[in-house]
Amino acid sequence: MKKHNFNAGPSILPREVIENTAKAILDFNGSGLSLMEISHRAKDFQPVVDEAVALFKELLNIPEGYSVLFLGGGASLEFCMVPYNFLEKKAAYLNTGVWAKKAMKEAKAFGEVVEVASSAEATYTYIPKDYTIPADADYFHITTNNTIYGTEIKEDLDSPVPVIADMSSDIFSRPIDVSKYICIYGGAQKNLAPAGVTFVIVKNEAVGKVSRYIPTMLNYQTHIDGGSMFNTPPVVPIYAALQTLRWIKEQGGVKEMERRAIEKAEMLYGEIDRNKMFVGTVANKEDRSRMNICFVMAPEYKELEADFLKFATERGMVGIKGHRSVGGFRASCYNALPKESVQALIDCMKEFEALHA
Repeated sequence: MKKHNFNAGPSILPREVIENTAKAILDFNGSGLSLMEISHRAKDFQPVVDEAVALFKELLNIPEGYSVLFLGGGASLEFCMVPYNFLEKKAAYLNTGVWAKKAMKEAKAFGEVVEVASSAEATYTYIPKDYTIPADADYFHITTNNTIYGTEIKEDLDSPVPVIADMSSDIFSRPIDVSKYICIYGGAQKNLAPAGVTFVIVKNEAVGKVSRYIPTMLNYQTHIDGGSMFNTPPVVPIYAALQTLRWIKEQGGVKEMERRAIEKAEMLYGEIDRNKMFVGTVANKEDRSRMNICFVMAPEYKELEADFLKFATERGMVGIKGHRSVGGFRASCYNALPKESVQALIDCMKEFEALHA
């Protein structure tokens, strides 16, 4: 039976990325050594990092004066590194979910944190609008896609202060104007690579402005100067990221990824809105995530939730159970998920409706 991987992360990767990485794990570049056992300073590995950085810059049209870093620790470590490097007195945060809230918590150790707006009172089922960003803040932090709740900011916001964004789960799914940000970061395990590497896009001139001492490993300047090689980087995930970046370019680039994302999202949301057995958790269509599509059983069919999960699982749907904090269902439709998988889930929903509605 064909499996359709809707996992929220670690998540689906293009098949050729998996196969190419697997080959390199067995024999890297004909060296007779595994990718897992070579030195990160080996002459054959530096070109991997160089090409990955170059493709990052090409695919996202990153302007001059920015560095692309590959680090460890996941986005969760960036929650700390961001204020360490950029927060002198005050920072503004938009609270749109669990990860935004965790980022805010870390920042409070370094200075004043202003929550400009929050959707917590509605279980984070919308993106707040009409808030005021303090003009004296050192930066404004946003989480562009909220994997647990299924909301997404799909535009580059205007701000009176520098913007920093956690783009863990929607990077490379739409074009972005990098010049509007001083830092973009994310865990790679959604749209880029297996877990183990974190990407950071940082504006060079924005670093080094705070007065505090920053521990060497937590200082972005360390990694800018070291080309992500200050300490041993996660070699295998970086190699897999390179394969994914090549795949994105071969498929037509970020604009094509956006076209596919819109198409898949419209298909699935269309069925959720049509099918009497299901209800989308995000009512406002402009706030609906293209990456993580969340829905629940309609109230009158609530008792069939476990039945539908079993029904869909038996038909090859993997990872559609909603996050434990919200329940229901979540279909993560990252770049590598084919349209055929979305159609297979839609067919499941229609078949279940025919049996029970």
